[in-house]
Amino acid sequence: MDPTRRGFLKTAVTAAGAAAVPPGLAQANANAETRGHMHDHEHDHAHQVVPSDPALRVKSLESLLVEKGIVQPAALDALIQIYEEKIGPRDGARVVARAWVDPAYKKRLLEDADKAIAELGYGGEQGEHMVVVENTPTVHNVIVCTLCSCYPWAVLGLPPTWYKSAPYRSRVVFDPRGVLKEFGLELPEEVEVRVWDSTAELRYLVLPERPRGTDKLKEEELAALVTRDSMIGVEKVSTAKRADRQKEEAEEEKE
Repeated sequence: MDPTRRGFLKTAVTAAGAAAVPPGLAQANANAETRGHMHDHEHDHAHQVVPSDPALRVKSLESLLVEKGIVQPAALDALIQIYEEKIGPRDGARVVARAWVDPAYKKRLLEDADKAIAELGYGGEQGEHMVVVENTPTVHNVIVCTLCSCYPWAVLGLPPTWYKSAPYRSRVVFDPRGVLKEFGLELPEEVEVRVWDSTAELRYLVLPERPRGTDKLKEEELAALVTRDSMIGVEKVSTAKRADRQKEEAEEEKE
């Protein structure tokens, strides 16, 4: 197992995530650090060379626990695999795909997300209540946690770094269109944008719009289209992006 991936998850114990920060948010993040407004959270970016203080503390604690035989590296690897393959956004994607192909399930999901999600074997392992909000041609939803970084781990896995950042947590509330534009999503003025603030007791999941031209796709193929970011609400589901990913995977296999 790649030690970087293991280190990433262990760092996630104190601050979960690993994802590229959109340029606009990255700049705002840097400005906020300069002003001293980033004291609530650590922010590990892809370009960071020296680990943050919390990451170093986690690494030191890990080394000590392994040295004393309290923690086994293999157990950490297994934990990473669980979050990447079983508790990652694949679970949420399957929930979305089922709602797209089964109107009755979609109705149950919007009325009682906890029970509907549990039908597929997933759920709030931390005891939080789930609410699913649906994107439509006239309404676009986006989720945030303004106080900290509450996130639906049970269906989306590890949260991205930018979700925890102060610029995202503050700006998406008063300038959601501007933030979404920085993610590459520019919505028409006639589309209403709704921002949902998660808490420790209440977590949200966005049900994205089903892309056009997918009527003949099977449920598993639809789930493969759904991304973590689309279930947070910062992008739309796109068949083109799926094609790009498949091309990249094919090239990697050749190498």
